[in-house]
Amino acid sequence: MKKVKAIWLLLLLLIPTFLLGGCESVTTRANTQDTWSRIERRKKVVIGLDDSFVPMGFREKNGKLVGYDVDLAKAVFKQYGIKVDFQTIDWSMKETELKNGTIDLLWNGYSMNPSREKKVAFSRPYLDNRQVLVTKKSSHIDGLSGMAGKSLGVQNGSTGAAVLDAKPKLLKDKIKNKSAVLYDTFPDAFIDLNANRIQGILMDQVYADYYVDHQKDKNAYQVYESKQLPAEYFGVGMRKGDKTLRKKINQGLGRLQKDGQLRQINEKWFGKDSNFLGPDSE
Repeated sequence: MKKVKAIWLLLLLLIPTFLLGGCESVTTRANTQDTWSRIERRKKVVIGLDDSFVPMGFREKNGKLVGYDVDLAKAVFKQYGIKVDFQTIDWSMKETELKNGTIDLLWNGYSMNPSREKKVAFSRPYLDNRQVLVTKKSSHIDGLSGMAGKSLGVQNGSTGAAVLDAKPKLLKDKIKNKSAVLYDTFPDAFIDLNANRIQGILMDQVYADYYVDHQKDKNAYQVYESKQLPAEYFGVGMRKGDKTLRKKINQGLGRLQKDGQLRQINEKWFGKDSNFLGPDSE
């Protein structure tokens, strides 16, 4: 009996060591392994996305996946004869999915910021964006200060959620209970906004502008821009070890800009020629 107890005690002591070792090996592999040869061999790259993020990647009524980032990713990898496989993921677990190898890339309106740069490697930036506050005009909320005592919604794991925590004096300290209502997707947040269960949503401008513009009563909404809310850029997120993949994406984006395809994709989804592409960060 004593031997059995001793064995169980030893196992209990060893399990945390095994788990820690496993976590370290996954992180080490993500930070050091270059997977381009594997991607090239199987002729497929897997991209993780939130498939409700208009206009970057979303489902039409018939279930077809479309969007700005969908078109852009396909155009980049077409240059290398590689098929793009889009996989819907829990956006709050995106970096974990990437590190574990479930997906190869995060390409879905993925904002570049210092916090994320600690976890992933980014491509060159390809589109500018900023955080905005969306309200119903009927609520008569005048900017950020108007959210005092009101309920605010953000998507779990989004840049808006990060900004809320990083700069609490802007909104977090003002809103009801000093805590935002977390949503898995922005459509869920809009359902509550329309039902007046929340009075504002902190979100990406590209999503807000597209969503509001495609509503029957677009004049019912107000999109507030504020210099206090940070401007940002979208980039492609990948494991730090994927240096060749990063180089290929950067080169592919550069070619799309030069041959005019980027201009065409921008005009298709934004109705204007933003044609933004940041400096090559290789």
